[in-house]
Amino acid sequence: MLLQDKQIAIIGGGPAGLTLAKLLQRKEIPGTFNIKVYERDMDKNVRVQGATLDLHEGTGLEAIKRAGLLDEFYKHHRPVASKMRLVDKLLNIAFDDHDFATITAETRPEIDRAPLRNILLNSLEPGTVVWDSHFVSMEKERDGWLVHFKNGTSAYADIVIATDGANSKVRPYLSDIKPVYSGITLIEGNIYNAGKNAPKLFAFAKGGKVMAFDNEQFVGYGTKGDGSVMFVVNFKTPENWLAQSGIDFNSREQVLAWFKKEFAGWSDRWYEFFTNDEVYFIPRPQYYFPFNQTWETQANLTMLGDAAHRMPPYAGEGANVALQDAFELAENLTGNIFPDIRTAIAQFEKEMIERGANATKDTLENSEKMFSNNALEQMSAFFNQVKEA
Repeated sequence: MLLQDKQIAIIGGGPAGLTLAKLLQRKEIPGTFNIKVYERDMDKNVRVQGATLDLHEGTGLEAIKRAGLLDEFYKHHRPVASKMRLVDKLLNIAFDDHDFATITAETRPEIDRAPLRNILLNSLEPGTVVWDSHFVSMEKERDGWLVHFKNGTSAYADIVIATDGANSKVRPYLSDIKPVYSGITLIEGNIYNAGKNAPKLFAFAKGGKVMAFDNEQFVGYGTKGDGSVMFVVNFKTPENWLAQSGIDFNSREQVLAWFKKEFAGWSDRWYEFFTNDEVYFIPRPQYYFPFNQTWETQANLTMLGDAAHRMPPYAGEGANVALQDAFELAENLTGNIFPDIRTAIAQFEKEMIERGANATKDTLENSEKMFSNNALEQMSAFFNQVKEA
């Protein structure tokens, strides 16, 4: 078997990295095979950020199924998270379907990232995840890599697999292709105990999501099972906006002043997100990799997910494609089809790049709709079609 006696290092303990580890551990690999997931978080109790995930048939949900975790997944999934309200800048409702969850539950069930991470962590063999392991660099050693971490430790691996996200520090060891700016930047906000800290907007969502479109701008938010809210303020702007804005994103007052100016005409009901004591902000310019990117395959290094094909979040494809990457790579490395590891990785990368490019194209097409002059009409029409299907 290709992985017999191999030491595998997965860099990044997000959904794709943990799923890949689980899938490989389910295989009967002979010898001293060992797999470690190196995660920069201090421990498993660190709060997991990010929006609720909807897992798709054939991709994300298929990965959970292959990992043998479908029953656990459905114990923690949140049908209410699929409920959707589409509104304009004044919070006038254009689409409101509280039965939307029943329509999408079988094909796109939703789960918060924290429960999903816990399901995956609890399924792994003890000691698989090495916490407080922030990747710094690596160098070739023997036929593999010596990987160095910020805490001063190092580890050898025969194969390194990068699952460390959109700003991957491992990717440059494979490719020097730079991402392309999409023309859109978003400001992410997170509010804990939102029922207390943003009560009106929290109640307005009714446990689900709200998406507001107007003036080629988009504000969206969703509630999570822990009582928190994540919201995103999305807008078209030049790539250098963040560097030139002069905004201190630790200052609620400065961010609110910017919102009042740039989102002039939007209801002051939105200000609730910016004026509570529990909110913090993260600016995120949105990038994607070129559709035709290529790199020379290596026998001891590969990458998947956002590290390989980052894309904006406007079609819900990123996590699903990453999870498909995980099960496709696991199959290539543990099957009996390929004569050697390099050939197995080469085939995986070829298909992964194409898969990522297709998802990116869909995302960019969706972005055009969401940031158009008639975005609310287009999105309402889309969801009405889904409802009637």
